[in-house]
Amino acid sequence: MTLMNLRLTVFLTALGSLAAGSLHAEETKSLFDGKTLDGWKAPVMSYWSVNDGAITATSSKENPCDHNQFLVWQGGEIANFELTLKFRIEGTEKANSGVQVRSQVEADGHVKGYQVDIADPAAPYLGAVYDEKGRKMLANRGYRTVVNVDGSMNSTPLSADDPDAVLESYKVGEWAEYRIRFIDNKLEVFLNGVQTSEVIDHQKEEREMSGVLALQLHSGPPMTVQFKDIKLTTLD
Repeated sequence: MTLMNLRLTVFLTALGSLAAGSLHAEETKSLFDGKTLDGWKAPVMSYWSVNDGAITATSSKENPCDHNQFLVWQGGEIANFELTLKFRIEGTEKANSGVQVRSQVEADGHVKGYQVDIADPAAPYLGAVYDEKGRKMLANRGYRTVVNVDGSMNSTPLSADDPDAVLESYKVGEWAEYRIRFIDNKLEVFLNGVQTSEVIDHQKEEREMSGVLALQLHSGPPMTVQFKDIKLTTLD
């Protein structure tokens, strides 16, 4: 190897290390102290409380949820990140919730944008990606969707297995874990370590590259949804 080639090799190796370092530069923080709702806010706080060390959203006969409610993290917008949290949901088969990421808050407190769905597995939403008040379903459970620049969508299965096979580790009423990873225009969702959906969004007019993080309580019959161990890793 000549001296010039050696210098080139060393330079390229260093450049690769810098690139890898920037891609993996990260800061992880816990967003919930397990005791209070400090750092979180909703227009109507009566639906939200802390029980059993978890953020708890409840719709009841005494305090029915007649339109979607959102608890927004007050720590600023998120862009490239990895979010992990545990959740559980109880109620009828119509019980529904979600995690809003890179979303926007409207004047009335409604949060619109990317939503990772939480629902009873009898419905087709758990593990899917929805666009709240936008393009609606982006990726069904078990599918990868490419949203083209014109808004058309191409969906293909993540694997040859039955889409519901990804729910094998999920038990109704028990704690489950989401890992949500959003890098540039690619959103990936994992339930208990198994990928359930993916969205690659090329539609610049509709996609969001940053926005708020929020938890949803969906309107409907009485239900309870809980969240804990909420950790956010920001990726540079």
